[in-house]
Amino acid sequence: MPEHKLDQVKGAVNRIIKGKENVVEKVLAAIIGDGHILMEDIPGVGKTTLATTFARVLSLDYRRVQFTPDVLPSDLLGFSMYHNQTGEFEFQKGAVFTNLLLADEINRTSPKTQSALLEVMEERQASIEGTTYKLPEPFIVIATENPTGSAGTQLLPESQLDRFLVCLSMGYPGHEDAVALLKGEVWKQLSDVPSILSLEELKNLQRKTEEIFVHDSIYEYIVSLVERTRNSSYFAQGASPRAAIALLRMSRAMAMLAGRDFVTAKDVQCVLVDVLCHRVRLSARSRAEGITVAAAIEKLFEMVKSPNM
Repeated sequence: MPEHKLDQVKGAVNRIIKGKENVVEKVLAAIIGDGHILMEDIPGVGKTTLATTFARVLSLDYRRVQFTPDVLPSDLLGFSMYHNQTGEFEFQKGAVFTNLLLADEINRTSPKTQSALLEVMEERQASIEGTTYKLPEPFIVIATENPTGSAGTQLLPESQLDRFLVCLSMGYPGHEDAVALLKGEVWKQLSDVPSILSLEELKNLQRKTEEIFVHDSIYEYIVSLVERTRNSSYFAQGASPRAAIALLRMSRAMAMLAGRDFVTAKDVQCVLVDVLCHRVRLSARSRAEGITVAAAIEKLFEMVKSPNM
């Protein structure tokens, strides 16, 4: 059964991305939850390597686009080209026609190009010149952005951010992992990464994840957590209903990775920050007091009672 291979998938990725087991698990959860991932971190910490490794392990067709100011929507979606020999226009598919798209430094391109991803991320289809094209299944976007360098960047609009299931950060490697990187051990192993799950097995896992049982008390808990962001003094902007849906999907995926066919409150709690951090905005009071987004979200655990199961 494909679910029995999930530990093998995590193990294979962890051999390349050393010391980041928590990030690897949540990226895998987002993928089997059929969602998109935003990686917010400084350059050079392994975000591209992470995406490449997952593409190989999960047998995904993979494309990378380096987002720069001159990247056009047609580069992503595609365009029609006229052929003199046939006298007809032929559609040339863009970069989004793949299973895993790495949108590198997505905040360095124009808002027009950023918005070209809105439909494809939500509907898994692209409307070009009056014709709608279905994207391959599965279709996952892993986007990266540098949260510290703002020169030449365009902030992602709220509608774009809300399309990402989770927002994660790699962080710096540990000392021993950094030494292994200098020795070239990671790059030697990357060329030998095996394919563990086939495309059909992955799609089957995504369907099974949607069927994970959720008790009414967990539904209530998820909605209560999201609603609390809208009337808490810690936040100036609360999370949308899409955030509750994302929280449910990630919770189901974490249950699947744990080998369970039901969701617990712990599944919800361990992904709450990752699901909400890019969907809420701190109040002026929170910023003045030096409270981080993660710390404000964790305060929700004190405000909303956890269900007893």
